[in-house]
Amino acid sequence: MKTWPKITGFIAALAVVFGAAYGVGSLAGSDDAGTKAATQAASEVGTAESGGADEAVEVPEGLQVSAHGYSIDLKTPRIERGRTTDIRFAILDAKGRPVTDYTMDQEKELHLILASRDLTVYRHLHPTRSGDGTWRMPVNLPTAGDYRLFADFAPAAGDGESLTLGTDLAVAGRYEPQSLPKQEPASEVDGYTVTLRGGLDAGSARELTFEVNKDGKQVTDLQPYLGAYGHLVALRAGDLAYLHVHPNSEAGDPRTKPGPTVSFTATAPSAHGYRLFLDFKHEGKVRTADFTVRADLAGDTAAAEDVPAEESGSAEHDEHE
Repeated sequence: MKTWPKITGFIAALAVVFGAAYGVGSLAGSDDAGTKAATQAASEVGTAESGGADEAVEVPEGLQVSAHGYSIDLKTPRIERGRTTDIRFAILDAKGRPVTDYTMDQEKELHLILASRDLTVYRHLHPTRSGDGTWRMPVNLPTAGDYRLFADFAPAAGDGESLTLGTDLAVAGRYEPQSLPKQEPASEVDGYTVTLRGGLDAGSARELTFEVNKDGKQVTDLQPYLGAYGHLVALRAGDLAYLHVHPNSEAGDPRTKPGPTVSFTATAPSAHGYRLFLDFKHEGKVRTADFTVRADLAGDTAAAEDVPAEESGSAEHDEHE
């Protein structure tokens, strides 16, 4: 076989890409340094073609089971529909050791979010941690199918920034996926009407303001929940990318009134349909209002019918822990 002419041609092509420093002789030789240099050069070429490291697209939170040196280890990856089961998991560090030291974030060490893939079932829970680093939370999910479990936490060994890892949870039983609920300006829950003003823009920050009413009257005595008068989670339909959203003010701030409005600022990673879940506390109970919205490029107004949705019920919620 005439192998060498082909190899020589390939080496010549590499020499053009990587520069004169990578001659045919060094590539054809057995010098490991040359091989490493070529590999590094190829990596640099790929970076340059993609616009450089600083311009790399950041992966949204919640899509990865492992990131920034931490991993989530779900010890109960399968449960049964309608049966109360302890969800057990641990957060592992880069050496595979369970993390036992966390920074308090919004009054909790860790927030556990459960959402069905069709985004019609949602849970915001606060599990308990044992001394060995294992987290536990009893859960009863009403519908079967694929769920996403999100652990939102800030490790004490980190820089204080919160991190969200995600993993899949299978719920056994007959699965009947629902369409994404319709986009509506208001959400009804337990006699409360919550109205949304504003929305999401892809790639730029935008304010979302929620007004809470009960029996046609504005609610002006909301109670603090997780350090604010509302807690908002946003999930992208399809892959369930998790958006970190924080309120624009804190409970206890003399300039912040306890209702009827609560505002947040959020940035959507892409133009797409999203589900918003607003937790608010009134008369000693936490309730969740849910919304479907469409994020588009800044300045591009989208009609409600642009959201990929069909007629279906609102998201089903559980008692908050």
